[in-house]
Amino acid sequence: MIIDGKQESALLREEIKKEILIIKEKTNKVPGLSVILIGDFAPSQIYVKNKEKNSKEVGIKSEIIRYPKEVTEQEVLEKIKELNNAKHISGILVQLPLPQQIDKEKIINAINPLKDVDGFHPINVGNLASGYKAVVPCTPLGCLLLIKKVEKDLSGKHAVILGRSNLNGKPMAQLLLKENCTVTIVHSKTKNLKEECQKADILVAAVGVANLVKGDWVKKDSIIIDVGINKIDDKIVGDVNFDEVKDKVKAITPVPGGVGPMTIACLLKNTVECFKRLNS
Repeated sequence: MIIDGKQESALLREEIKKEILIIKEKTNKVPGLSVILIGDFAPSQIYVKNKEKNSKEVGIKSEIIRYPKEVTEQEVLEKIKELNNAKHISGILVQLPLPQQIDKEKIINAINPLKDVDGFHPINVGNLASGYKAVVPCTPLGCLLLIKKVEKDLSGKHAVILGRSNLNGKPMAQLLLKENCTVTIVHSKTKNLKEECQKADILVAAVGVANLVKGDWVKKDSIIIDVGINKIDDKIVGDVNFDEVKDKVKAITPVPGGVGPMTIACLLKNTVECFKRLNS
């Protein structure tokens, strides 16, 4: 089974659209999303454009605040403070990566945790790790929703997460622990990487190494979620060698068209959740 992220994200966006119509009917308000974009890094420009398009389609009021890459850290912090206090804004996102003069940690910490649609604020990270209510980072949330389309009950499954980043690896581990999986995180310093991956009922690959996971790295009937986006010549490929793996496993996400569309749909979902928490 090839897990169609485009189709699943379209279904999720349709659900969100319906929910926003109900919210508008009840409150005469709609969720508002502010995206801060610094500089002209091409992938960031594409991501932000997609976020804006998808927001408008579901009924979220979206605004992009653009700064040149020379902007000062202070100017961005002041803007975040203003957005934290703005009643019409329910979600704030600062597009990463940031230029050298701006401290990523300071920027993330400055965002009101209730408006932190990326789920990167330490309070949201801590709440997720403690099993409390939290805004969950968009990519791991998207991965979990795709896994659950294949298998609803994940209790007792052995999940292996390839990569330990704050953006995906660590929050993914917390989400799967909450689903009663046995979770192993592997990374560049792990001994016997291939053998560890072979034990996985669920393998989530997010290391940014093209075609790292080969056909003999995976277990028969496992679920493979490929978060990697790598460029080889003019082709976009994942961290999993799709052609070698696809016929061996129960389900796999393609790259592109797998996790990517779900990440944006989950950003919209988080924006609605933040709106509901701010207005409860």
